[in-house]
Amino acid sequence: MTESDRAEQAAEIRPPGTEIGTRIKRRMVLAWGLWDWGSSAYSAVITSFVFGPYVVRGVVGDAEPGGLTANTWLGISTATAGLLVAGIAPITGQRADASGHRRRSLAIWSALVIAVMLGMFGVKDDPSYLWLALVLLAAGAVFQEFAVVSYNAMLPQVSTPDTIGRVSGFGWAMGYFGGIFLLLICYVGFIAPDVGWFGVSSASGLNIRAVAVFSAIWFAVFAIPVLLAVPESPPGPKRRRVSFFASYRLLVNDIKDLFKRDRNSVYFLIASALYRDGLAAIFAFGAILAVSVYGMGQSTVLIFGIAANVVAALGALGMGAVEDRIGPKRVIMISLIGLITTSIVLLFAHGTTMFWIFGLLLTLWVGPAQASSRAFMARVAPVGREGEMFGLYATTGRAASFLAPGLFALFSGLFSDRIGIVGIALVLLAGALLLAKVKSPPRQQVRVSE
Repeated sequence: MTESDRAEQAAEIRPPGTEIGTRIKRRMVLAWGLWDWGSSAYSAVITSFVFGPYVVRGVVGDAEPGGLTANTWLGISTATAGLLVAGIAPITGQRADASGHRRRSLAIWSALVIAVMLGMFGVKDDPSYLWLALVLLAAGAVFQEFAVVSYNAMLPQVSTPDTIGRVSGFGWAMGYFGGIFLLLICYVGFIAPDVGWFGVSSASGLNIRAVAVFSAIWFAVFAIPVLLAVPESPPGPKRRRVSFFASYRLLVNDIKDLFKRDRNSVYFLIASALYRDGLAAIFAFGAILAVSVYGMGQSTVLIFGIAANVVAALGALGMGAVEDRIGPKRVIMISLIGLITTSIVLLFAHGTTMFWIFGLLLTLWVGPAQASSRAFMARVAPVGREGEMFGLYATTGRAASFLAPGLFALFSGLFSDRIGIVGIALVLLAGALLLAKVKSPPRQQVRVSE
């Protein structure tokens, strides 16, 4: 290989926005990870442990608006958001890639999520506010998913082929730790005391509404560094800069080309859609099962959520370093086997002590599976089209997002909430079986721009 050939190869695999031989700066990685730290405000506080449960227990309570329970309405809201994400996410990623506005897209979608969180201050603890809550939660879910597409697409910009696993794991760990700290702050400052910070009480759900505002500010502060430290991606070829509706025709052609050129990536998208749905279900139904099946108190669930995030973060960090040596597929397979095995044990476990032990063991494997899946996708995405590929990643995930909740509902409805665990385990198993047939990406492949 000549010197010019080596230079050309280096140019193909280096992250956009860097010079040949330039190392990724640690401050850039830290700034990128801080977005995950801040954005966990939406997933940990709004969706999982504070605002979502508040809508069910505080806003609706025992009422059944329209003859349906709050959980059913939340399911409808989530499904609607999922359909919007599935239909639009690849287009938003593709257009950001083509225009060279990936960073700007991240800023816009992040700002919209923050605006939605601020709007949640208006949701009082009365059933008449359910509709406002549902609209805000659906909008927030869509904007958050679009923001994550742009954020994930930056991974090749802030890593190298040798460090992509560690950097991805670092990002996930930052997200978990950010969620932990924010939950602790909210618990001490607003939820636990009768009168919290700034004189906030629980009247009209004011403490929870204040948490939404505080979380929005948290997100805004930690979203700024990545917008300053990570350079904008270069624009794509002119032929890919098309109108909104023409983007769909381009997307269809891209999918056809991808299937012809790299079916392995298509198979990974399908497999990951299944097991990522199972991973999401673990967090979605974990708190519910802790209370209804294993007898955990409501206040204790929040503490368990904090501990679960710590364990998941440690798992993502530890296995992220391992991944750079053994590859993302092996890490994902190890994690899925651990998840399935632990789920089976939980199926027969009783009491809060057993749930603490095996529930935390379950979350140990969630972080590595999530982080390595993102790293796998980043390794196979063509240079300059990372946003589009992560848009497809989001879409395929949303396309299968009904499976784990649906099977959980089926088994819990036919038998009991405990047996609902079987439904989640089956989705994880199906994903693992499909992933077993997927080839691992080259450790340092030459990623050619298209």
